[in-house]
Amino acid sequence: MENMQLWYLNSGYSKHMIGDKYKFVNIIFKQEGHVTYGDNNKGRIIGRGFIGDKSNLLVHEVLYVEGLKHNLLSISQLCDKGYQVIFKPNSCEICLPSSKAVMLIGKRINNVYLLDILLLVLLVVFFLGMMNLGYGIEE
Repeated sequence: MENMQLWYLNSGYSKHMIGDKYKFVNIIFKQEGHVTYGDNNKGRIIGRGFIGDKSNLLVHEVLYVEGLKHNLLSISQLCDKGYQVIFKPNSCEICLPSSKAVMLIGKRINNVYLLDILLLVLLVVFFLGMMNLGYGIEE
């Protein structure tokens, strides 16, 4: 599995962050200061934007941080947007703000919770296609 599709759920950072500008659907380049990592090293913020594919914006307000090797999904930023994050011994769930339906399930690997955003993109495309074909719509 490609590492750049995996996102680490992180409680230590207040913003979503990524180091690969090619994962952005839309990005605005702007120097916005620095982030400080757990080891006190700093990364320069050089933009912000949206992550997803061309038809579905999935993660909003993502910082583009120079040299960052992992994708970090901020638990506090999700909660601030109304999402519910539920942790279990071997997995976690992110639930939609309005319906509380499970949007994404992550796995716990070596004491870290990981999400596969590519899987979410594929599910959204599948369900939108099913709705366009008339499935799941009651009259």
